[in-house]
Amino acid sequence: MLHCFIVNKVSGNGRALKVWHLLEKILLKKNINYCVRFTEEPKQATAFVHELLGNEQTKVIIAVGGDGTVHEVINGLVGSTIPLGVIPAGSGNDFCRQLRIPLRSDKALERILRHEPKRIDLGRIDDKYFATVVGVGFDGQVALTTNRSKYKKILNIARMGGISYIIGVIKVLHAYKPMTVHLKIDHTELKLTKVWLIAIANSPFYAGGMAICPDAQNNDGLLDICIVQELTKRELLYLFPSVFKGRHINHPSVTIYRGKEIEIFSESPLLVHGDGEMIGQTPVNLTIEPNYLYVI
Repeated sequence: MLHCFIVNKVSGNGRALKVWHLLEKILLKKNINYCVRFTEEPKQATAFVHELLGNEQTKVIIAVGGDGTVHEVINGLVGSTIPLGVIPAGSGNDFCRQLRIPLRSDKALERILRHEPKRIDLGRIDDKYFATVVGVGFDGQVALTTNRSKYKKILNIARMGGISYIIGVIKVLHAYKPMTVHLKIDHTELKLTKVWLIAIANSPFYAGGMAICPDAQNNDGLLDICIVQELTKRELLYLFPSVFKGRHINHPSVTIYRGKEIEIFSESPLLVHGDGEMIGQTPVNLTIEPNYLYVI
């Protein structure tokens, strides 16, 4: 049986490739049967998953990279009983935080080789799936700005990827204007004014360790929704550091909901990201898919 690796060569500004060279030595030493695919362009990881699922020898598919790589692999694995393994090598690695996957690559590989699969929920946004958090509004604009920036690559080299999001927040804050958003959570309809961001979470963390929905669980059949509204720019900046510990949820301008289906409409289109990858813009429909992915 094959342990199949998908390596994003540019993840972590080349860190994933270095990690792979270490993993390969361990696999050879342990006489583990494996195959490997290296991504060269966006969405190629999903295509590789489809290819590998066609091989009856495939035992597990392992993403070597960051949350973006995991996002692409997950979108290829949905509907399959082949489990996902992850060797974290990106800038944020938020998928690994809740699952307590070791950040050390050799330790993460040890966990995969024990092969103890469990099932987790996935979120679905229109025709795509996400594992961690979908961000709408200010959040989406920050994700776009950060992903396009030069400073992200520099900070990835220094293994300080989370700081790139903080810089993105400061850059976007100057020009961004909150707006009115219509939200439907299951059967409850809400009209929200001066909304900065809406985060829909299947797990607590995004953007390199920010606990945007600290009580979110990826095995409870629910999505947590964090809404930030009615704040001045100064107040938002003051609130921002508390997100790292999840203490922002105690602020009167922050509201947490839970639900199984969420619809979001806005006066003007708002950018949307999932797992840190740009997905599209509002309007969007999100649902939870319980026990939808096997993970080891």
